[in-house]
Amino acid sequence: MDRREFLLSSVVTGIAASQPRPPASTPDSPAPAPVQAFELEEATLEQLQAGMRSGRWTSRSITEQYLARIEAVDRAGPRLNSVIEVNPDAVQIAADLDAERKAKGPRGPLHGIPVLVKDNLDSGDKMQTTAGSLALVGTPAPRDSTVVVKLREAGAVLLGKTNLSEWANYRSTTSTSGWSGRGGLTLNPYVLDHNACGSSSGSGAAAAANLAAISIGTETDGSVVCPSSICGLVGIKPTVGLVSRAGIIPISATQDTAGPMCRTVADAAAVLWAIQGFDPRDPATTPLKTRRLDNWSTGLSADALRGARLGVARKGFALPPNVDGVLGEALAALKQLGAVLVDPAEIPNLGKLDRPETLVLDYEFKAGLAAYFATRGPGFPIRDLADLIAYNTAHRDRELPWFGQEIFERSVKRGPLSTPEYRRALAECGRLARGLGIDALLATHRLDAVIAITAGPSWPSDLVNGDRYTGGCSTPAAVAGYPHVTVPAGMVHGLPVGLSFFGPAWSEARLLGFAHAFERETRQRRAPQFLPKL
Repeated sequence: MDRREFLLSSVVTGIAASQPRPPASTPDSPAPAPVQAFELEEATLEQLQAGMRSGRWTSRSITEQYLARIEAVDRAGPRLNSVIEVNPDAVQIAADLDAERKAKGPRGPLHGIPVLVKDNLDSGDKMQTTAGSLALVGTPAPRDSTVVVKLREAGAVLLGKTNLSEWANYRSTTSTSGWSGRGGLTLNPYVLDHNACGSSSGSGAAAAANLAAISIGTETDGSVVCPSSICGLVGIKPTVGLVSRAGIIPISATQDTAGPMCRTVADAAAVLWAIQGFDPRDPATTPLKTRRLDNWSTGLSADALRGARLGVARKGFALPPNVDGVLGEALAALKQLGAVLVDPAEIPNLGKLDRPETLVLDYEFKAGLAAYFATRGPGFPIRDLADLIAYNTAHRDRELPWFGQEIFERSVKRGPLSTPEYRRALAECGRLARGLGIDALLATHRLDAVIAITAGPSWPSDLVNGDRYTGGCSTPAAVAGYPHVTVPAGMVHGLPVGLSFFGPAWSEARLLGFAHAFERETRQRRAPQFLPKL
């Protein structure tokens, strides 16, 4: 049955009408996996709030519908395996927020809205925080991460935790993205035998499949923007320091950040505004003690691209030629919206970043994990990376059935953060990615931002041989610590492809404005059809 046959209210009808329908299957394509029509499919924050204001829905009814959707799509049907755990208190939290709304009114745009967070964000509740590893099961985090605190303060309902590439995909050079010892393999909701990219694969697949209104991922290099691109979402990797990392299982103190993964730019902007801010638990947020930020979530404009100078980065990302058509159509849309394109505008020093970045991540991972484990309390069974290696070795049948832990074994040999090799690599990363990289490009061409295809289309998952990445542009902004926004730009054989906007530190408002104007003009977001294969 077509979903329009049962969307009875004007609010819900507005949801259906505002979204482009996915292309029909061809006679030779496999039939989609059977999935029941869902009343909240593609619902935005604004539409959900309108439904709660009108009395059509309550936070409790919305939460119950998303929980039922998780059962129907993630646990059964296509079995996406994107949600690693649901919050047993979610319905009660939603009911309490309904009572608060009735008594005092809503706190803001996230009041009563269900959110899924990646399973490397601490939550001081009945759920686990494990980074997908069995080694951390059984000892829940003693307190919320700052991001979770801010979501709760904004009135969001913590619906559950999402699966991920174990240890945020920093364990093996032959890993399969989206697999964890605790959660198994996350499937791509567009084509089920394809990969959802990592490490925020569960957050990407869940948001794409409408298992929650919004989701939160984390990124060190590509782990928000790649799964967002591949799962047809808007993803934001903010400036390092805009969002606190306190209570998030780390890889890198200089590159890690959390960010929203949503179905629209407006939703992602609202979530980012809710979770940003100074936090004494994270020194990287110190600039926000004095830096004034305008509320970008209320300032999105359809005219944001008029007169904007955008550099088109085409080389150095190992992207396949099948994305050229998507880029061409995106550039035409940007010109139509009044943007001035500098094409090409290649980013200097891309090929020189790999070695220093790897050294920095190895050193910071070892140090950061030990510091994080200390926050989990004196009875926590894992103290450092050496303990993790020993645990995995002792439980190799469940933790190492498909790939090893050679990155762990490499990182554990690194010295302290005072080691000259580390200090040199860190300085080199900053010099190449910022001063001689993005900053130089922006200054030379007087650019407002750089654009590129975010990542190639998804590839078939292969647990035996590991990932077959199809390229991507995440590294320059990731190493620089600069903001990066991806927005749906088109499809290649039914697989989503995103367009990236990235620029200097603290330029989120500008980038979100560009992405919003592009999204509004092109409307390339497509709901998944759960095809078993191409």
